[in-house]
Amino acid sequence: MSWEAEIEELRRREALARELGGAERVERQHASGRLTVRERIDRLLDQGSFHETGAIAGAGEYDSEGRLAGFRPANVVIGQGRIDGRRVAVQGDDFTVRGGAADAAIFRKAVYAEKLANELRIPLVRLVDGTGGGGSVKQLEQLGFTYVPEVPGWEVAVDNLSSVPVVAAALGPCAGLGAARVVASHFSVIVRGSAQLFVAGPPVVAMAGMGEAPDKEELGGARAQTAAGAVDNEADDEEDALAQLRRFLSYLPGSVWEAPPCVAATDPVDRREEELLSIVPRDERQPYDMRRIVELVFDRGSTFELGRRFGRPLITALARLGGSPVGVLASDPKVYGGGLNADASDKLARFVDLCDQFRVPVCNLVDQPGFVIGTAAERSGTIRRGTRAYVAVYQATVPWVSVLVRRVYGIAGSAAGDASRLNLRYAWPSGSWGSLPIAGGLEAAYRRELESAEDPEALRAEIQARLDAVGSPFRTAERFMVEEIIDPRDTRPLLCDWAERGHELVRQEVAGGPKTRGFRP
Repeated sequence: MSWEAEIEELRRREALARELGGAERVERQHASGRLTVRERIDRLLDQGSFHETGAIAGAGEYDSEGRLAGFRPANVVIGQGRIDGRRVAVQGDDFTVRGGAADAAIFRKAVYAEKLANELRIPLVRLVDGTGGGGSVKQLEQLGFTYVPEVPGWEVAVDNLSSVPVVAAALGPCAGLGAARVVASHFSVIVRGSAQLFVAGPPVVAMAGMGEAPDKEELGGARAQTAAGAVDNEADDEEDALAQLRRFLSYLPGSVWEAPPCVAATDPVDRREEELLSIVPRDERQPYDMRRIVELVFDRGSTFELGRRFGRPLITALARLGGSPVGVLASDPKVYGGGLNADASDKLARFVDLCDQFRVPVCNLVDQPGFVIGTAAERSGTIRRGTRAYVAVYQATVPWVSVLVRRVYGIAGSAAGDASRLNLRYAWPSGSWGSLPIAGGLEAAYRRELESAEDPEALRAEIQARLDAVGSPFRTAERFMVEEIIDPRDTRPLLCDWAERGHELVRQEVAGGPKTRGFRP
């Protein structure tokens, strides 16, 4: 007795599954500039590492004698593989089968991939192309009834956000549940031109009586969604998108039960850059290139910026110090002077939550003039969203260090670190701080004197000179209200030393598992 016939049948079905939606639909996918799901998985994972689960799941057609006459595979491919040798779970949509719609999906496959990541404690990669198992009117006719909507397995997806890294790429038109699966992640990327993301596509919008009929790009293209903060990064093409997923994961542990992965240092930890001594202008109103400071301080070539188009007064990135991964917060004085607006506050809170969740130490390069003010700022709820960011900083328990590059003012400035902890800080000689900037505070505090003065400008200059003397960072250091003023050229060596100890502390803590607070996308 042998089971050879059954093995041959298995191989035949596997071969049919590899045909996806058929040659015509595969050709149509390529013509749109997009790869097929299997091509994407091959490019994402280490060569030969993919082990597929449920390859022969789908819809079979049988003849009168019960033999398989035709086969349409389910439109999601799942399994395990490796990225840079580290195990991951993969969940990829197949747009060539019914455009990724629910009437060609077997929801158990997508849920199984979520469970793979959850219970094996490995990162999850979602390659989203279509509705991703979302609604289809045609399916309702086939069912013969409607239903109250729910998302099977969503509770596992929510739990994954608190336990394993979840990354997603929008690789085609992603609507409804497909869009939600992209954004319910720790990092997302969208391909410019060939991918869009929206709650509902243009036909639905046009029929909804909204008074508009946008095209796909206008409604949910890469530029629109990265500016809105719905998606983190834009990619030039699919290869770039997959590379960004791989790179993001390289900074994070496989789960919250592990420490972030450190690599051998390739950049001297004692490197001192002369440029740092003169990069900050003496005039506080003059901007400078904070991203250049990041380049000079962190390991060369290690910085991976997240969400550059959203919340632009704040720079968020993952980088390395002496080979150890760290989260980077940095004010951008070129946008609103670096002041926190509502979007930047949301960006700050989410990034701090990410680093805290996966125990990635945080380095904050501070030049904070305070919350952005004015009617637009008030109408966007800046103070509420800013206070939420402030709370996120105080809830974080991950190792934290701040470099006070220039201004540290007001409530936004006080969110540079948790003052109830060690609040490790290094100040540059360019540091300037207080409850509010001297220029604005001077006008308010001395208004009556200035109004009654014979020469208001002369009096203003005199008061300014007195306040400038009091505002010297050396006066603050005398009272030990700032712990260290350092030579800017010493910033990298000091931070590398901090990162080394920070990761030693993290390795002592990881056995504790998830934080009590879950991560919200």
